[in-house]
Amino acid sequence: MVLLVAGLTLGCQPSETHRNGDVAQTEQPGASPESEAADRPGGTELSTPDLESEGLARATFAGGCFWCMEPPFERLEGVVSVTSGYTDGPEEAPTYSEVSSGQTGHTEAVEILYNPDIVSYEELLTVFWRAHDPTDLEGQFADRGSQYRPGIYTHNDLQRDQAEASKAALEAEGPFDEPIVTPIKPAQPFWIAEAYHQDYYKKNPTPYQRYYEGSGRKGFLERTWTAD
Repeated sequence: MVLLVAGLTLGCQPSETHRNGDVAQTEQPGASPESEAADRPGGTELSTPDLESEGLARATFAGGCFWCMEPPFERLEGVVSVTSGYTDGPEEAPTYSEVSSGQTGHTEAVEILYNPDIVSYEELLTVFWRAHDPTDLEGQFADRGSQYRPGIYTHNDLQRDQAEASKAALEAEGPFDEPIVTPIKPAQPFWIAEAYHQDYYKKNPTPYQRYYEGSGRKGFLERTWTAD
């Protein structure tokens, strides 16, 4: 679904120029070769490096438009890379146009490589809860449809247990009157999104900020968490 707000097209959807791929690429500082997406087409499955030997771990979250889910995690010390992509759908190698139709079953998500000696999974969960609306399962803010549904995708039993404990704590002590409905699921294959989606907020700061504010996300998060 695409909405118009004061002349702004909403729907985590780039302009026609961006859809044609005519976007200057910028390097992502600190990204590992395994997670770099700049030279990969949409629908490429993210490779699985030997994380243990590299001292890294993986986390996967969906919180609506993936443009808005990159910045909160990339600011964290200990996060090596954040890659936008698609997960939780049955089809292989989905593209943005296919996923955005809402027909593939995928949701937009980010996959994070991080150093657990510097930043914990519990800390990532706290950032995640504060970056989306966990009471809305039908989409996020102005973006409606299954492709924008939220989710936590765990890669092992420990992540699952920590996610469930974090969700229970939010339900008991958080600022929400409505039930917390963000699901916790086992991780599924993760397909890298097209290059122009990666670090969109860095490459296109003005359109991104207009979208971030116009979608309603910025105001909701500020109202919900500023007093915390």
